[in-house]
Amino acid sequence: MGKIKVTKVRSAINRTKNQKLTLESLGLKKMGQTVEHEDTPNILGMVNKVKHLVSVEETK
Repeated sequence: MGKIKVTKVRSAINRTKNQKLTLESLGLKKMGQTVEHEDTPNILGMVNKVKHLVSVEETK
């Protein structure tokens, strides 16, 4: 499986608790922070829930 880079580009203020917890479980706390994850169905599902708050890039 490949890897993806997930970057937090929008604030979690005025977002639901589930979205805030999803961002935290992805390891994103601060604006502009980038983390790298495996390209698994679990991670992709979490990214899909907060797709309006993050940007995603595929890496090798």
